Amino acid sequence: MSKSILSLATPGVQKLQPYLPGKPVEELERELGVTHSIKLASNENPLGPSALAIKAIEQHADAVNFYPDGGGFKLTKRLAQVHHVDEDCITLGNGSNDILELVTRAFLTPQHSAVYSQYSFAVYPIVVQALGAKANVAEAFPQDHATMPLGHDPQAMLSAIDDATRMVFIANPNNPTGTWLQPDELRKLVSAIADDIIVVLDLAYHEYMDEELRIDMADWLQQFPNLLITGTFSKIHALAGLRIGYGLSNPEMADVLNRVRQPFNTNLLAQAAALASLDDEHHVRDSVVVNNDGKAYLFQQLHDMGLKTLPTMGNFIAINFEREAMPVYEALLRRGVIVRPVANYAMPDYLRVTVGSEQQNQRFIEALQQALRETQAA
Repeated sequence: MSKSILSLATPGVQKLQPYLPGKPVEELERELGVTHSIKLASNENPLGPSALAIKAIEQHADAVNFYPDGGGFKLTKRLAQVHHVDEDCITLGNGSNDILELVTRAFLTPQHSAVYSQYSFAVYPIVVQALGAKANVAEAFPQDHATMPLGHDPQAMLSAIDDATRMVFIANPNNPTGTWLQPDELRKLVSAIADDIIVVLDLAYHEYMDEELRIDMADWLQQFPNLLITGTFSKIHALAGLRIGYGLSNPEMADVLNRVRQPFNTNLLAQAAALASLDDEHHVRDSVVVNNDGKAYLFQQLHDMGLKTLPTMGNFIAINFEREAMPVYEALLRRGVIVRPVANYAMPDYLRVTVGSEQQNQRFIEALQQALRETQAA
């Protein structure tokens, strides 16, 4: 053909780089011939799903020849109860990523700009640039910031807003850094944003935060009519493979999002498993305990090895090697341990590791000690 397929795509899509997922265990073992590999690259819950969720999947497995409930009536009703909001405040998504795409598709055009912080979630530039909107990237706090290196700088984010800005993304805590804003800082930032600008507050890791850092979502939605809060069942509820998430907003915004939402965007098994997961408070509490214990162990071991880390309220840790991190990543792969390189976030000196089970964390530390000796000797 006379033109490349890429040249036929919209200008925004032409400039995009595809999202890079974590390397699958099966691919690593096939490539390198290793066995018994562990994956600590995608911030997955090492406990796996709730037993109630597994039971719900089994109970609904023989009904997958039918379309799911397009409105997700039962799950919507339960989410509204959990978050103390009305049912018409809920939008269901194929993971919270789906909500991020819905809100940009509904509110952004090439005449608009969107603001997000440096080093924040890779999906923000994807959904913004795909629509041809301008990305105003706010500088994060510098590496030597006393309390929150590479975290969101509220003043920089406010300064990045211009006359064309229609949307601001805030991740709390942020992926891949793990950094966060204190509730009073976050409220001050949201309050300073004009009410004709959509504020997307990404709370994918909210349940992992210390309790005093979590916000009252219903209260915030009452105060800020321009606020969209996104949540997911992929992280603490361990349903990443089923792709189920949601948005909380005022009913008018939810109505707009549901106008562009695809029919049946959340599948039958995902809805059933998510509904059951909301009833298993023990699984959530156990997941938090395992994560906090694992973080404490990893922080201690990493610091004993002389490595710097970013503070985190997620279920992952960003490790600063103060040199190119890819050789360490590759050395870990040869030992059957998959972590996440984050050079695509302009953090080439870092690797991100998911907090795993006790055994996985120990395996990672042993492999890392060997990888550091190997790469330092090279």
